[in-house]
Amino acid sequence: MTSGETVDRDGRRVVLDLAVWRHIIDEHPELEPHREATLSAVAEPDHRGSDPRPGRERYWRHGLGPSRRLMVVVDYESVPARVVTAYGNRKDLPGWTP
Repeated sequence: MTSGETVDRDGRRVVLDLAVWRHIIDEHPELEPHREATLSAVAEPDHRGSDPRPGRERYWRHGLGPSRRLMVVVDYESVPARVVTAYGNRKDLPGWTP
């Protein structure tokens, strides 16, 4: 069962399943009203980069969610790709300014 889905800028389908969404809001309850923002960060990121884990990418969107930036991690090893976590981030990203 999905909680939502989107398409990234490369045209890849990305789903946010209900179990992952529950995990995200268990760990970061402040994100509960920001499910659509989480998907929007993947569809229209201000910045994206690799994750330390192979097959994953990180997406940042400024001004969405409960913090300065919203960060979302997507695992592209599965088909369709899946959001694996998300959280608010106040820190400036190394080498990047909005």
